[in-house]
Amino acid sequence: MTCILQMTVLLKQNIAKHISLSANETQQFCALFEQKLIPKKSFLLREGEICKFEGFVTKGLFRVYHIDKNGFEQILYFAIENWWITDIDSFTAETPSQLFIEALEDSEVLLISKKDKEFAYANLPQIEKLFRVMTQKTHVALQRRMIDNLSKTAESRYIEFTEKYPQLLQRLSNIQIGAYLGITNVFLSNIRKKIAVKK
Repeated sequence: MTCILQMTVLLKQNIAKHISLSANETQQFCALFEQKLIPKKSFLLREGEICKFEGFVTKGLFRVYHIDKNGFEQILYFAIENWWITDIDSFTAETPSQLFIEALEDSEVLLISKKDKEFAYANLPQIEKLFRVMTQKTHVALQRRMIDNLSKTAESRYIEFTEKYPQLLQRLSNIQIGAYLGITNVFLSNIRKKIAVKK
């Protein structure tokens, strides 16, 4: 099991990619996080609950998804080590979530509450920049994904997924990848066969 010290080291490295903090400021910020272990197939968040955290994944794999009115699963994104995870709508507005966040592997995450995040904003000004930068990057990624879904074929989207997230291919099932791409498992299998023939 990863100890809290090792988990905090990963968080510090992630922060340093975005902003510059003193050692003391970094320590103050990291102290606001709570360690949580999430067993495989367990939920960090369920639809209808209010999301009370923003999380930093230090080990494992999560999927963030919605179930539509017809019962179909729509995966918004996967989160692996060094990724942040939350339902930003529910977290910000304190309204019931429309999402599920489920661990696909035994996972570990560091969580910060809204109260502690606001404390960081008030006492560590650079932290607001950190979350602003991350939010901007998230918006860009979601916008690009929406455009891709509207303008590219399923085969093109699958190829781009394999190129962008090669580390996920061995950790996800065809059904999970298909749900992310918005296609059936059978259709995904046909795409893979088609690509294999081309090679």
